Amino acid sequence: MSLQTGSELARTSREIINPKNLSIIAYELEGRLLDQHPSLLRIDDVREIGPLGMIIDSTDEIIGIDDVITIKEIYDINFTLKDKLVIDEKNKKIGKVIGYTLAAGNFIIQQLRIRRPFLKSFGDTELLIHRSQIIKVTDDKIVVKSATISHIAEKTPIPQINSYENPFRKQPRPQPESTKVD
Repeated sequence: MSLQTGSELARTSREIINPKNLSIIAYELEGRLLDQHPSLLRIDDVREIGPLGMIIDSTDEIIGIDDVITIKEIYDINFTLKDKLVIDEKNKKIGKVIGYTLAAGNFIIQQLRIRRPFLKSFGDTELLIHRSQIIKVTDDKIVVKSATISHIAEKTPIPQINSYENPFRKQPRPQPESTKVD
């Protein structure tokens, strides 16, 4: 929406993601009022995000593909997160990206939402992977750190059954010592 006119200028059709740092640098726009195709909105030009959408000053903020060289380079990569394969560092399939969450204000992707493969989805249908767990991003996959649960389980001793005192269990009464008969 335009702050100047108060009307809708365009709608976002896809995000332009920088794969080097997983940040959104611009949005591709579609709409009948646009005079350039593709038309882009830089993140720096967004004044506010609200229930009505993104608010910018005016149509002067909408740029063409050749207006900013760094945006053109990233646009030409055509990187997308949706349906990207996610594997761990041991080459074990984790799932596919179905969405992400952004940090408010800076458009940096903080978490990836992962759809689990069919057989693994009985326990967990979706996973959230924080950006700190991502090791490598390529054209066809995202490599994340392996789960550390197995390493913790190996080092943690298994507690003995009844090795703790349960305050809710009836405690047996002490029996007087009796004499043994052989």
